Amino acid sequence: MDVVVALLALFFVLCVAAGVVLTVKATRAVKRGVERTVADTRKTVQETTLKARRAVQPGAAGDIAGLRLTLRSSVDSTRRELEHAVQGDPGLRESIGLLDRLHEYARQVDGELRLLEREPDKSRVAERLPELRSRAERIAQSANSLRWAAQDRARHTAEDEDGLDALTTQIDLETGALRHWTPAADQEAAEAAGSGNRPGERSGERSGKDARAADGAGRSPKQQAALSSGGTSEGQDAFQALLSKIEKLRKPESA
Repeated sequence: MDVVVALLALFFVLCVAAGVVLTVKATRAVKRGVERTVADTRKTVQETTLKARRAVQPGAAGDIAGLRLTLRSSVDSTRRELEHAVQGDPGLRESIGLLDRLHEYARQVDGELRLLEREPDKSRVAERLPELRSRAERIAQSANSLRWAAQDRARHTAEDEDGLDALTTQIDLETGALRHWTPAADQEAAEAAGSGNRPGERSGERSGKDARAADGAGRSPKQQAALSSGGTSEGQDAFQALLSKIEKLRKPESA
């Protein structure tokens, strides 16, 4: 009885532990989903705001908004491209590491540009903006280079000319073989027609069989057996000698 109670208690504890683990995992998954949704929503709002500022505000404010928007779109689009391509090409993992490092510089430049947006001193903005524009353009160009290289790599892998040529040749051979086929009934009819065009051979075979039958009719069973056993020319000569001896022996008996 004590063993049964201990087993039930152990089973209850295991069920509670499994429930706790599943609850924690589900909570973390929901939390990650909510955080991802919030981050995507915040990013969408910020990009929409930057587009509006670039289109509406003239001067340095519009330039700063355009630089921030270009910087974000370059890094984000490159990350999406690499994360999608790395599933089929593990060699791009190093490129993702380089993009992570580049993203840190992009965040620094974006932060400085955001501070420059709120700067009231126009001379300070005019002094700092060229340097930040140069850094932002370099980061965007590097991100674009990574994305274009990944695209070229994927396209080169897909355009395997040697493999495509070999496959095309094999398909051409197979289609040619499939077009030239003869049904079984037609093949049998062709064989029958071909064999019917050789009457001389059949007549020769029949005449040979008839001659052998007539030759065997005039001989005794022993002679026929001896003839069937002698296949070579030497055997036939020996057989003829044996027949002549038998005939000589029969003549005295008949006398």
